[in-house]
Amino acid sequence: MRRRNRRPPEGEFLAEVVDLAEDGRGVARLDGKVVFIADSLPGERVRFRYVDTGRAADEGQTVAVEVASPDRVEPGCAHFGLCGGCALQHLAPEAQIRFKQKQMLDALARIGQVTPEAVAPPITGPVWGYRRRARIGVKKVPKKGGVLVGFRERRSHFLAQLQSCPVLDPRVGERLRVLADAFARMSIADRIPQIEMAAADHVCLAVRVLAPPSEEDLAILRQLALDTGLEIRLQPGGLDSITPLTPPAQVLDYSPDGSDLRLQFRPADFIQVNGFISQRVVNQAIEWLAPRAGERILELFCGLGNFSLPLARHGVELVAVEGDTGLVQRARDNAARAGLTVRFEKADLFTSGADADWLAGDFDRVLLDPPRSGAEAMMPLIAAKQPRSIVYVSCHPGTLARDAGTLVRDHGYRLTRAGVMDMFPHTAHVESMALFERL
Repeated sequence: MRRRNRRPPEGEFLAEVVDLAEDGRGVARLDGKVVFIADSLPGERVRFRYVDTGRAADEGQTVAVEVASPDRVEPGCAHFGLCGGCALQHLAPEAQIRFKQKQMLDALARIGQVTPEAVAPPITGPVWGYRRRARIGVKKVPKKGGVLVGFRERRSHFLAQLQSCPVLDPRVGERLRVLADAFARMSIADRIPQIEMAAADHVCLAVRVLAPPSEEDLAILRQLALDTGLEIRLQPGGLDSITPLTPPAQVLDYSPDGSDLRLQFRPADFIQVNGFISQRVVNQAIEWLAPRAGERILELFCGLGNFSLPLARHGVELVAVEGDTGLVQRARDNAARAGLTVRFEKADLFTSGADADWLAGDFDRVLLDPPRSGAEAMMPLIAAKQPRSIVYVSCHPGTLARDAGTLVRDHGYRLTRAGVMDMFPHTAHVESMALFERL
């Protein structure tokens, strides 16, 4: 039987904050025990209250800051502290970058036991209105005034009561109340659980509906689209059921690298949430990879061609592999529209073996952009090809460090360069890129 934690101590307590944890909470020690204190920063003295206790560590919430860090700033969102979407709005953006760089370097040293020969300058950009892709919750809560549209509260499964969200594309972030008011007038207001938001030249909202909308409901949504310029689609079932409210569907596309290349995608497809940063990541990845015309290159976790199409323009023979059937097909379609030749293959990159058809032959260079779980199974397969260089784009410093250690210690590679990119400002998410070269 799981032992329940004892009741947290009541009252307010003083603490000296000495560090930031991976999730952005301050770290303090009281009576020899670690306490993670939300909304506190290193170097601060804070008053806090306990919110939970555990065997190894306790958790707290800042009540007041008695001695503030010079890096503390006023949060840019009135809902910071209630909404669970952001953890670091109280930390200056340049200090957020230092925190993320430290997370990456600490993970590389502690987990991978490797140190990059050079630390690349961080890739940064606008810190507000950057989010072009999101899943937004919807919930009818009469006690809170009707329908809520937004994200969950901290430490809770309840939706926060938001008026706006400054990290979302402002075409949506400034209209959360408009959306909530429209949904509240619908007969199925209690049957709308979420929205898939995708922002390109226009914004598409795929509204999940658990019951068929009435004609009056459809009229409300059509008027919402007319008033806001948002394209509304309905999702009555799985992701493949998303259809336009008013056919035909508008084309969603974006440029992966700032050039005239365009990648088409669907509202629920995976794309990087920060378009500004993503373009710079693509360009830096190709610069670090240094492809030469005629070389044979392997790209893993290629999605719908975010790196593939810009890379193919360098005259290389590119084999690009992805596990999602729909993304593979859209990648092929994107390449055909651009007049580029890429061999796109579908494969499970967590179970594929050395006998995979797409892995046959030699590769001069490798580019990979895995999910948070990393690419552990691929490391020995990649290394066996002895590519000159490997560019690894990571969304989790721990799995990057693990895989980096494998390449360096077991397979004769140098970690010549690593750096962070601020894909998710105001959150503790750490995105990074590493370059490995053969000894």
